[in-house]
Amino acid sequence: MPRPQRDWQIESENPLISEQLDYNCEAEREKANARISLFNANQKYAFDSMINSIENSLGKTFFLHGPSGTGKTFVYNTLCFYLRAHPLIVLCAASSGIAALLIQGGRTAHQLFKIPVENIGPESFCNIPKQSQHADLLRAASLIIWDEALMQHRHTHEALDRTLCDLRNKPDTTFGGITTVFGGNFQQILPVVPQGSQEEIVNTSLQRSALWPQVEILQLTHNERLQQGSNKENFA
Repeated sequence: MPRPQRDWQIESENPLISEQLDYNCEAEREKANARISLFNANQKYAFDSMINSIENSLGKTFFLHGPSGTGKTFVYNTLCFYLRAHPLIVLCAASSGIAALLIQGGRTAHQLFKIPVENIGPESFCNIPKQSQHADLLRAASLIIWDEALMQHRHTHEALDRTLCDLRNKPDTTFGGITTVFGGNFQQILPVVPQGSQEEIVNTSLQRSALWPQVEILQLTHNERLQQGSNKENFA
């Protein structure tokens, strides 16, 4: 993988970037290699597709779909180990705090991306000033992971897309040209719409977003947790 072109002055003065690069590259490489050897065919295909997008600056958007136990979290964490070994910045988020704790360096999406909590709409942006250290962090990122993405209103994903395109001055890309991985299970909970009809709830989903036609779906189908035992970290 080609080494990133860096602005060392910005990195040395930005604690947010320094935190994301504060990893032992050799230890991360060993963790990545150990986990890659355990991949099933679908996990390996998903991993290779995402890495190819990063290595070739394709800026693709993926949705990693699979029921619980098929190893979505295992793929996320392997991506983190692999990229941080190079070293590249991976920003990891989830829609819930519990899910965020399962991903290496994970935070809630609202915290990491400064998504407005109230009054978010079809024209909203994240609360990140262009000249801030947080903006520099997003410009430096090579990969974004967002687990349980289907739980959030599509306006949150669209706000992040709009913000990244603005911060990175790439208006004709998705998510500012950063390879982005959403994840979840289509059979699980949709966004909450108080007293909303079924149609209103469905219309808030990521699948109804203008972004959705540009998303490449990667399927995980083999339930490793049932086969190997529920205590296996790699099959979360």
